[in-house]
Amino acid sequence: MSVTLTISSKNYSSWSLRGWLLCKFAGIPFQENILSSNDASTRAELLLLSPSFLVPCLHYEGITVWDTLAIAEFLAELRPEAALLPQDPAERALCRSISGEMHGGFANLRSALPMNLKGDFPGFPLWPGARADVDRIVTIWRDCFARHPEGPFLFGPRGLADAMYAPVVTRFLTYHVEVDDACAAYCARVAAMPEMREWSEEALREPSDVEELEAEF
Repeated sequence: MSVTLTISSKNYSSWSLRGWLLCKFAGIPFQENILSSNDASTRAELLLLSPSFLVPCLHYEGITVWDTLAIAEFLAELRPEAALLPQDPAERALCRSISGEMHGGFANLRSALPMNLKGDFPGFPLWPGARADVDRIVTIWRDCFARHPEGPFLFGPRGLADAMYAPVVTRFLTYHVEVDDACAAYCARVAAMPEMREWSEEALREPSDVEELEAEF
């Protein structure tokens, strides 16, 4: 089987993390093709300056799929047993909706709290636009917890929504964003996943070579 996932920085790239987690959740063995952050298009993606993100990009047996949601739908069709999407139609619709909201929204949060797994910034100021995004995300999570009180993830088993919100978890931890106990527990569960630990360990070994994404005071 010939499967390759093209990604960029593991320390900084939220979209790469989402695609990578989806492939891991689907149980598909794949090779990684990591683009250099010195590449102009890669830096544009990391700095949110590119209107079209071409990473992650999945190459599967001659098929090329880019855009995180497209990769998710492709993998859900390819490996339905992985349960990336809920079986119930109403829950599946909700999962797609909140994943789409993450995909296309929360610009204030993205710019104010860039993903940086090596960073640790207690007391980081959260301006009102970003706070509104945090409040909306917390509302989404609480709604999912209410619908699936036994968890352990947003729709019970881990799946698409958890992959989409995993980079938010890293941001909340990096910048010490205060959330309620249920949301904090969810963040801890996501961070403790073996796949997240693997990604984070590799991110820590990367050079910090995108100065624009290093938070300063």
